[in-house]
Amino acid sequence: MGENRESTGRNHHIDAFTMWFAGGGFRPGLTYGETDEFGFGPIAEPTHVRDIHATFLHQLGLDHERLSIRSQGLNIRLTGVEPARVVHGILT
Repeated sequence: MGENRESTGRNHHIDAFTMWFAGGGFRPGLTYGETDEFGFGPIAEPTHVRDIHATFLHQLGLDHERLSIRSQGLNIRLTGVEPARVVHGILT
């Protein structure tokens, strides 16, 4: 998802991952998105970790675009500086 392949960890499947959610308003029994046949990269519904964070904050009743913390004199959003979205497709 745009990371620099020269310096990002072991460069091992950094674009595709699995997460499991239970309760909290998440749809049960749902498989969201799809990877290629090797499980290396997304081919349907690509979702970044910051989107998952935005979705968690949404479920807690917090607006991820307005919520920030003060660090080293700057107000920093918990979802980072890149755009994040709430993934409504995984919510009930």
